[in-house]
Amino acid sequence: MKKTDQQDVELTSVLTCPECGHVETETMPTDACQYFYDCKGCGAVLRPLAGDCCVFCSYGTVPCPPVQLDGKNASCCGGNGTTKADQAEIP
Repeated sequence: MKKTDQQDVELTSVLTCPECGHVETETMPTDACQYFYDCKGCGAVLRPLAGDCCVFCSYGTVPCPPVQLDGKNASCCGGNGTTKADQAEIP
Protein backbone atom coordinates (compact mmCIF):
# COMPACT_ATOMS: atom_id res chain seq x y z
CA MET A 1 0.00 0.00 0.00
CA LYS A 2 1.55 3.27 -1.11
CA LYS A 3 0.90 6.45 0.80
CA THR A 4 0.94 9.76 -0.98
CA ASP A 5 1.00 12.21 1.91
CA GLN A 6 4.19 12.67 3.94
CA GLN A 7 1.96 13.63 6.90
CA ASP A 8 0.59 10.07 7.02
CA VAL A 9 4.01 8.73 8.04
CA GLU A 10 4.29 7.54 11.64
CA LEU A 11 7.69 8.38 13.13
CA THR A 12 7.45 6.41 16.37
CA SER A 13 7.62 2.66 16.69
CA VAL A 14 7.69 0.30 19.66
CA LEU A 15 10.68 -2.03 19.42
CA THR A 16 10.48 -5.40 21.17
CA CYS A 17 13.71 -7.22 21.96
CA PRO A 18 13.55 -10.85 20.78
CA GLU A 19 16.02 -11.85 23.51
CA CYS A 20 14.37 -10.48 26.66
CA GLY A 21 11.03 -9.04 25.54
CA HIS A 22 11.87 -5.49 26.66
CA VAL A 23 9.76 -2.90 24.84
CA GLU A 24 10.85 0.65 24.10
CA THR A 25 9.20 3.44 22.12
CA GLU A 26 11.69 5.04 19.74
CA THR A 27 11.61 7.78 17.11
CA MET A 28 12.66 6.53 13.69
CA PRO A 29 15.22 8.47 11.66
CA THR A 30 13.96 9.87 8.38
CA ASP A 31 17.39 10.40 6.83
CA ALA A 32 19.25 7.20 7.70
CA CYS A 33 18.86 3.45 7.99
CA GLN A 34 19.15 2.08 11.53
CA TYR A 35 20.98 -1.24 11.23
CA PHE A 36 21.72 -1.67 14.94
CA TYR A 37 19.83 -1.05 18.16
CA ASP A 38 21.10 -1.70 21.69
CA CYS A 39 18.34 -3.18 23.85
CA LYS A 40 17.92 -1.11 26.99
CA GLY A 41 16.73 -4.20 28.86
CA CYS A 42 19.46 -6.78 28.28
CA GLY A 43 22.05 -5.02 26.11
CA ALA A 44 21.57 -7.29 23.09
CA VAL A 45 22.45 -5.68 19.78
CA LEU A 46 19.48 -6.02 17.45
CA ARG A 47 20.14 -6.28 13.71
CA PRO A 48 17.62 -6.45 10.84
CA LEU A 49 16.27 -9.88 9.96
CA ALA A 50 17.02 -11.19 6.46
CA GLY A 51 14.88 -9.32 3.96
CA ASP A 52 14.31 -6.31 6.21
CA CYS A 53 16.09 -3.01 5.72
CA CYS A 54 16.33 -1.91 9.36
CA VAL A 55 15.59 -2.84 12.98
CA PHE A 56 12.23 -1.03 12.88
CA CYS A 57 11.03 -3.24 10.02
CA SER A 58 12.16 -6.34 11.93
CA TYR A 59 11.25 -5.61 15.55
CA GLY A 60 9.00 -2.54 15.53
CA THR A 61 5.25 -2.06 15.57
CA VAL A 62 5.58 0.39 12.67
CA PRO A 63 7.93 -0.06 9.68
CA CYS A 64 10.43 2.65 8.74
CA PRO A 65 9.17 5.78 6.91
CA PRO A 66 10.34 4.73 3.40
CA VAL A 67 8.55 1.38 3.72
CA GLN A 68 5.42 3.14 5.01
CA LEU A 69 5.46 5.40 1.95
CA ASP A 70 6.53 2.98 -0.77
CA GLY A 71 5.67 -0.47 0.51
CA LYS A 72 7.78 -3.52 1.36
CA ASN A 73 9.99 -3.13 -1.73
CA ALA A 74 11.24 0.22 -0.43
CA SER A 75 14.43 0.57 1.52
CA CYS A 76 15.46 3.23 4.00
CA CYS A 77 18.95 2.56 2.67
CA GLY A 78 18.06 3.92 -0.76
CA GLY A 79 18.91 0.69 -2.53
CA ASN A 80 16.88 -2.20 -3.84
CA GLY A 81 15.73 -3.36 -0.42
CA THR A 82 18.99 -5.20 0.24
CA THR A 83 20.86 -4.39 3.43
CA LYS A 84 24.60 -4.53 3.93
CA ALA A 85 23.99 -7.63 6.04
CA ASP A 86 22.15 -9.25 3.13
CA GLN A 87 24.91 -8.30 0.71
CA ALA A 88 27.46 -10.07 2.91
CA GLU A 89 25.48 -13.30 2.45
CA ILE A 90 25.27 -13.02 -1.35
CA PRO A 91 27.83 -15.33 -2.98
